[in-house]
Amino acid sequence: MELRHLRYFITVAEELSFSKAALKLHTAQPSLSQQIKDLEDKIGVQLFYRTKRKVELTEEGQVFLEQARLTLAQADKAVTMARQVAAAKVQCLRIGFVPSAEIRIFPYILPRLRVTNPNLQIRTHNLKPAEQINELKKGELDIIFINEDFKTDTFSSQLVLKEPLVFMLPKQHPLAEQAKISVQQLQGVILTIFMPIVSIPLFHIIKQYMDKQQIQFQKIQEVYALAEAVQAVHSGQSCAIVPAYMQALATDQVLVRPLNPPLPCFDVFMGYNKHEPALGIQQFLQEIRQVFALESQPTA
Repeated sequence: MELRHLRYFITVAEELSFSKAALKLHTAQPSLSQQIKDLEDKIGVQLFYRTKRKVELTEEGQVFLEQARLTLAQADKAVTMARQVAAAKVQCLRIGFVPSAEIRIFPYILPRLRVTNPNLQIRTHNLKPAEQINELKKGELDIIFINEDFKTDTFSSQLVLKEPLVFMLPKQHPLAEQAKISVQQLQGVILTIFMPIVSIPLFHIIKQYMDKQQIQFQKIQEVYALAEAVQAVHSGQSCAIVPAYMQALATDQVLVRPLNPPLPCFDVFMGYNKHEPALGIQQFLQEIRQVFALESQPTA
């Protein structure tokens, strides 16, 4: 006996007409009649009284109808529950990030997460900090990485790492011969830094350092893209203060030299909804805390 036999029987029992039931089931009436006869043969009882004028359920048919409906309902429930379990396995973790997180954090976390949870879909979004915060509040992102401490009653914020800043200069620059460059030697140098729109915390950290050291540059030019800063140094147009991860973009015409006093670091914070129990988020937090030796944060 198959579930389709039960569906055919229930439809005929509800319509009390083979012709109407056949139309509803989109099948031919002779075929439907044969399916019901096969069902009766399988269970060994007559389910319908058939005459030229009408179709009626037998007493056995009435009992069978009640149980058939329960069986189909249970089968539909089983399908729904199986699909729910399958859907739960297809989780999606949405992560916003600044470039330093992509270089310094993701390579150590995402491969581990894909091994421990192969069914987890991971989507990363390179967004400005303000955009990340807005998307996190709306529930469009699950975890964000920005350069500022973002903590509220709803959202946790945790320092993950401190990204060093480095001083880049052209290979042919007069200061390139120095093993360490003092800030006094930077007087009159052309400097490239990022616009505030790229990262307000990064801009402020560099500006505070320059103000504290009272460096008088010949010119300070602001750029929007990472490649622009490196290209400005590569072409010999200027020097640059950039995050250390950008050394990976440097060519053989670009050198990095330490400054005295040393350049500061800027922080990379991880933010997330402390009340969000999603399994993918919890697994990500577990991995990053283990790799970067972070303490667990309170959830309330």
